[in-house]
Amino acid sequence: MTEVVTWTSGGAIVGRFEVTRRGFLTGGLALAGTAVLGATVGAGTAWAFDGPPITDCAGWGARPNSAVVPIWNQRPVKILVHHTATPNVTDYSQGAAFALARSIQNFHMDTRGWLDTGQHFTISRGGDVMEGRHRSLEVLRIGQRQVEGAHCTGQNIVSVGIENEGTYIDTDPTDALWTSLRTTCAYICSQYGIAPTELYGHRDFKNTACPGDRLYGMLPRLRREVAGLLGKNVEGGATQKASWPLLRPGDVGVDVQAAQYLLRDHGMTEVVPHGRYDAATADAVVAFEQATGAEDVGMLGGETWPVLARTVRSSERSEAAKAVETLAARRNAESVPDVVTRPDWQRLLGTGGSPADTSVDRVGPPR
Repeated sequence: MTEVVTWTSGGAIVGRFEVTRRGFLTGGLALAGTAVLGATVGAGTAWAFDGPPITDCAGWGARPNSAVVPIWNQRPVKILVHHTATPNVTDYSQGAAFALARSIQNFHMDTRGWLDTGQHFTISRGGDVMEGRHRSLEVLRIGQRQVEGAHCTGQNIVSVGIENEGTYIDTDPTDALWTSLRTTCAYICSQYGIAPTELYGHRDFKNTACPGDRLYGMLPRLRREVAGLLGKNVEGGATQKASWPLLRPGDVGVDVQAAQYLLRDHGMTEVVPHGRYDAATADAVVAFEQATGAEDVGMLGGETWPVLARTVRSSERSEAAKAVETLAARRNAESVPDVVTRPDWQRLLGTGGSPADTSVDRVGPPR
């Protein structure tokens, strides 16, 4: 069954919520014209939580979306954290926040060619929370459906995307942004019944540095603090999620060497497994990404590792088996299972944790 959902700029809903303090304080084509209804996924127990004030699209002066915004009859099952990769400005005013939202929408519509802003919500460095894509706030308040986004390939109808203003490679977010991010995530989790441990970074699913090394490194803390706001107790191990290492040109080490063996395993025998992410390795990564339909940015991250690191059996005499041996040697001959699968690769790469949610779009709008 299908449902056509129309939207006019005059139909905006202003969404503002009173804050309740509990506990302690570098983005696809959508399905134009229809909103496909499917079986509900990700339904869970909701926890009561009043979110932060959120300014809707009309409030910050958004343009009308250029096509129908698809709405799916299912709940999202995770939250994806992004950074805008824009300057870390010191103008924390609401006016600056609204100007940011407009500039993002203009870029996404005029340069990317999307029907609207790609992410569902945006948080400024001053802590202002804004609706990104039209209808995201309205649908969140109901807590039953999902606005299709355009913020991460394969995750656009199973996750809520939050953009955080700034670049967080080697800088922490402002206290105001962090507080708003925590309360926004807690509210989304409360409305949709999303477990507070199901918070991820963009790089978990794409070959990107987003949301920056520092903000990505703060995700375990974010999971713990969001759980606290919801009255839940999340112990240490549960705040850590299995992930793939992000490798970039200039990196050195065993993880790079394992990746080089895996590239050779896929036929790129010109790659030398010396453990340095040199220009030849970067070229091979780009070629592999192009061949597998991934974004060819030259970084090796959450989009490409699952394709590159294939299942390996102990009886093999292959380049992939050499990658396993290399990683196991770093762990002092730690026992390796007879069949090495995704969780084993992540454990050997040193990024093992609680299992990641691998849910993906039933249909795959890019980005």
